[in-house]
Amino acid sequence: MNVLQSTETIATPSPHLRSEAEIVASVRARVALVYGRETGGPLADALIALALTRRAEMPPARAEGWSERDAMLITYGDTIREAGQMPLRALGAFLRKHLGSSVSLVHLLPHFPFSSDDGFSVIDYRKVREDLGDWDDVEALAADYRLVFDAVVNHVSQHSDYVKGHCSGDPARADFAVAIPEGTDTSSVLRTRNLPLLHPFETVRGVEWLWTTFSADQVDLNFRNPAVLVEVTDVLLFYAVRGASMLRLDAIPYLWKELGTSCAHLPQTHEIIKLWRDLLDLAAPHLLLLTETNVPHKENVSYFGERGDEAQIIYNFSLPPLLLWALHSGDASVLTRWAATLDYIGPRATYLNITATHDGIGMRPTEGILTEVQRQELCDLARRHGGDITGKRNADGSVSFYELNVTYFDALNDPAAARPLDEQIDRFVLSQAVPMALMGVPAFYLPAMLGTRNDQALVVSTGRARSINRSSFDVAALERELADPGGLRARVLARIKRLLDLRATLPAFHPDAAQEIPDLGPSVFAVLRRDAATGQTVLACHNVASATAAVRLPEGAWRDAIADSRPALGDVSLPPFAVCWFVRSP
Repeated sequence: MNVLQSTETIATPSPHLRSEAEIVASVRARVALVYGRETGGPLADALIALALTRRAEMPPARAEGWSERDAMLITYGDTIREAGQMPLRALGAFLRKHLGSSVSLVHLLPHFPFSSDDGFSVIDYRKVREDLGDWDDVEALAADYRLVFDAVVNHVSQHSDYVKGHCSGDPARADFAVAIPEGTDTSSVLRTRNLPLLHPFETVRGVEWLWTTFSADQVDLNFRNPAVLVEVTDVLLFYAVRGASMLRLDAIPYLWKELGTSCAHLPQTHEIIKLWRDLLDLAAPHLLLLTETNVPHKENVSYFGERGDEAQIIYNFSLPPLLLWALHSGDASVLTRWAATLDYIGPRATYLNITATHDGIGMRPTEGILTEVQRQELCDLARRHGGDITGKRNADGSVSFYELNVTYFDALNDPAAARPLDEQIDRFVLSQAVPMALMGVPAFYLPAMLGTRNDQALVVSTGRARSINRSSFDVAALERELADPGGLRARVLARIKRLLDLRATLPAFHPDAAQEIPDLGPSVFAVLRRDAATGQTVLACHNVASATAAVRLPEGAWRDAIADSRPALGDVSLPPFAVCWFVRSP
C-alpha cells in the first residue's frame, strides 16, 4: 500500500533504511571528523556499544513518522493543577478529557529538577521533579500520546553534579565545563542575553571563569571533552527508554565553542547532531530530533542537514512574527512571499509550525524579511498590548530586538481596546489555523489553546518578562470556565479542536503533501495543498483584513470543509478574519 494512503501515524517511510553497518560506519566517520582519528576510534566504539546496550532496553515499538492526523501540544508539567493530585496526572486527565486524539504529540517542557529559568537550568537529567510526579506518571502519559522531551544539553545548572564535580576536582567530571582565562577576548561570540558570557567559580584549582551562554546559573557543557559527549548521549538514549518519541534539542546552535568565531552554528555542532541522529537510528529508530534554533530562516533550515540526516523537524520560527505582522497590518504580502520560499525537504524532514510557545515571539527570524521600521512597529505593538521586549547584546555592544514577551492572543488583540469578543476570537483562531494548513506538523501551546491573556501578576511575582506567557490553571476553576459555552476559553478551545479533528480527515494536509502559495491579493494568505495518493486538493484561505475579501477559486467544484457548504464555483467572498478550507476531490 502507498504509505500516503494510510490514516495511521506511520505515514512516512521509515527514515532508517540504512543497514546497521552503514550507520556504524557513519558514526565512526563523524566522530573522527570532530575528535580526530586517534581519539575517534575508541570514542566511536564506546558510543556504539552504548547505543546497542540501550537498544535492548527500549519499550515496545512506537509509531514513526507523521501524517495529517498529527498535531503537537506544548505544555509545562504543572500547567494544570488539582488539589490532592500530582500535576502530571492532572495534566494527563485534562488532556484525555478535553483534547483526546485531537493532538497526538505532547511536548512536556523540562520536567527535571532545576534551579532557574522555569526548568531550563537542569540539576539532574535523569530524575523527574518530585513536585510533578515520577517516571511512572510520565510513562502513563506516553501510553496515550507520543511524548516530546526537552534535551537541555548545551548547559546545565551550576548545582548539578557535573559542575560541582568540575569545581571540586572529581576526576569523572574533569573538564565538564568550559573554563577560559579572565580577560580573554570573546567579542566575536554571538550573545542572546544582556549578561556576561563568563562568570567566576571557586574550584580546587582556584577561581575559574566558566562559559555561561545564558546566565550565571547555567554553565555550558564542554563538548570538546569526549566524556561529555558520552554522558549526554546516554542521557538522550535514556529518554528514549523512558518513553520519549521526540527530543527537542534546546539552544543547540551554541553547543561547540571556538574562540574567534560566533560560536553559533559551527560545523562541529552540526556533526554532533548528525552523530546523535546516527546513534538514535541504531538504538531508537522511532525517535525524532527537533532542533530549537530561534535564528534567521537561512540558518534555521540548515539544521535539516542533507535532506534530513540531521534534525527531522525544525521550528518554523519565522511564522509567528510574520503572521502577527499580517494580522496587525491587514496585509499578508510579506507572509505570502516568505511562505513561497519554504521548500519540501523530503520524507525524512519537515517543519513544526507554531505561533505561541512557552517563550516569547522571536524577532531574529524576521531579520531580512521585515524592514527595521516594521520590526520596530511590532515591538511598539507588544508594549502597547501590555507586553515587553527582550533584547540581545551584539558584538559591538549595541542591543537589538530578540523577542516579544506577550501572549499570542493579546499580541493580536489589545486588552485595552474595545474590539468585540467575536472578532478577537476570529483573529486568534485564524492565527491557529495557518499552522494547520502549512506543510509540516502544527503545534499549539496549551495556555494559548485556552485563550490566555497576559499574566501581569506572574510577571510581578517572578520579575521575569517571559512569565507573562506561562500561566498555570487550577483545574476546578478552569473546568467552570470551559463549561460556559459562550466564554472565551470554551469558544477558543472548541474551535481549535474542531479544526484539528477536521484536518485529520484531509490527506492533502499530510506534511509531505505538495504545497503552493498562490498570491490571492494582499488581504488573503492562501495555501494550496495536494495529496498525490488520493488526488485531493485543499485551498486554505485566510482573510487577515477587517474588510470582506473576494477570492476567485481555481477551475472545478470546491466545498468549504469548515462550513460544510455546498460546492462553490468561481468567485467567493471571505468575511473579515475568515478561514475557509476549500476541498476538491478528483
